[in-house]
Amino acid sequence: MTWTIGAAEQGASHATDALKVTQRVTAAIPITVQQATLTQVDGTFSLPVAAPPNATATQAGALRGGIAVSLQSKLSDGMPGVRRWFERYPYSCLEQQTSVALGLRDPARWQGVLARMPVYLDKDGLANYFPPGDDSGNTGSTTLTAYLLSVTDEAAKLDPRFALPDELRAKLEGGLVSFVEGRLERNFWAPRKDLDLRKLAALEALSRHGAARASMLGSIEIAPNQWPTSAVLDYYAVLSRVKDIPQRDDKLAQAEQIIRARLMYQGTRLTFSTADNDDLWWLMSGTETNAARTALTFVDMPGWKDEMPRLVAGLLALQKNGAWQTTTANLWGSIAVQRFSQVFESVPVTGQTKLQLGSTDKTISWAQPAAASSYASATAITKTADTRSQLLPWPPETRSAPMSLTLTHDGTGKPWATIESLAAVALKAPFAAGYRITKTVTPVDPAVKGVNTRGDIVRVHLDIDAQTDMTWVVVNDPVPAGATILGSGLGRDSKAATQGEKSKGEAWPAFVERGFDGYRAYYDYVPKGKFSVEYTVRLNNVGTFGLPPTRVEALYAPSTFGVLPNAAVVVKPAAAAK
Repeated sequence: MTWTIGAAEQGASHATDALKVTQRVTAAIPITVQQATLTQVDGTFSLPVAAPPNATATQAGALRGGIAVSLQSKLSDGMPGVRRWFERYPYSCLEQQTSVALGLRDPARWQGVLARMPVYLDKDGLANYFPPGDDSGNTGSTTLTAYLLSVTDEAAKLDPRFALPDELRAKLEGGLVSFVEGRLERNFWAPRKDLDLRKLAALEALSRHGAARASMLGSIEIAPNQWPTSAVLDYYAVLSRVKDIPQRDDKLAQAEQIIRARLMYQGTRLTFSTADNDDLWWLMSGTETNAARTALTFVDMPGWKDEMPRLVAGLLALQKNGAWQTTTANLWGSIAVQRFSQVFESVPVTGQTKLQLGSTDKTISWAQPAAASSYASATAITKTADTRSQLLPWPPETRSAPMSLTLTHDGTGKPWATIESLAAVALKAPFAAGYRITKTVTPVDPAVKGVNTRGDIVRVHLDIDAQTDMTWVVVNDPVPAGATILGSGLGRDSKAATQGEKSKGEAWPAFVERGFDGYRAYYDYVPKGKFSVEYTVRLNNVGTFGLPPTRVEALYAPSTFGVLPNAAVVVKPAAAAK
């Protein structure tokens, strides 16, 4: 919502002034993807669908959301579910900013990331997840630095606008060269020894622009059969690019055979026989990223031509609700699918595709250019120019029984269809899958006891019980619209009001965001056990405010999280409260 406030003086000077304010309004119970599937339409495709039994409705009684269908002729035209995931992603470390900008293929956003990136680098040229403080020393991450070099190189192969500038790339490479050669150390908490794994990732990134040398492998114990899959992929990439490695051809064949032997398919899903050993969440790596990188590594290899369609189908089957589960997996996955499409998809789609759900039917003509759709407007999600999308509202009958969605294509080619079930479902009870959350809100010298009034200050206390050691955890707690989180140091921010804040435990945030919508604390390491977070809020607006749930999650281990529903917050005018 955009507000414009103007003032004009009535007099000889005719002085004027104006202020423009943009206000973002988010739903306390947002429309989200409940289920999703990606399929190729060959003739007629039918799918039973039903609205979630606890879906919320509008005041008129219609269920919010519906069935969103996005059609595209090629996978390289974009993946609507992944795009939606990136556009709604709330967090903002350097890796996440990079992954979102590249994942959305947004040159303007990418230029903004590049402009900020130098302040994230330490004195050795290694990148930090958040800007380091003046007295923080050299704290850059070799894992993050290698990721930035590797993923931007792959993105630039698809679109040169997403390449790193030479000067910035040289700084990152210089830091990794010093690390691989042993002139600097970066030791962070990890659940197991990982120095060789981090060096292999660094060498893979350096090999992309000729900065890796055969001698750099000398400090690594070469044992590919014992390595996780990500390390074998790194090793294969280094062997393929560094030409003077002794017995290079034999080692390449060995590494390729190891990767082939580990591939497993559970139904259509792709996994690896070493999946338990491959979950390196502290290194931003796991089965999803390994599957995507395997496809990227071998997509142009003649010996993988027959395997590649099944491999990419298995990669797509790893998605949940239309996307993979981490920023890194979504970026690697989208790049891999686009490369596969460029190599393997060539038959154009013509004719028309008919969508039918109950009494609602839509016809999409492939002769017409893609245009703005009901799907894009209803969900506030942009779409790629080559994706044709429609939102089919929930028919009233789906409240009581499933019904069929039918897609029928009449023409050449086999269009891809992303089908998403969209609904607004309220969280009714706390859920703990690694983190248990308890929340207490205490008034600080309230104007009227027992009532929230405008101008009151409240203290929010979160107790969190972590079930396991984990790196990169975020605590995300919403605040009522118009409220101010104190402690930012901005003008009129009360320092005295925050002096009583107390935090306990062995977890300390690496970075804190005090946003208009909520409080976010990022932890580079959270040990098993209990810790607490406190912050202070001033209630500025009168009204009844719905809040989304409080959430604690491990950013690179998405199955580890906790959520807590929040009651509505009522704020009264001071006079009315008295």
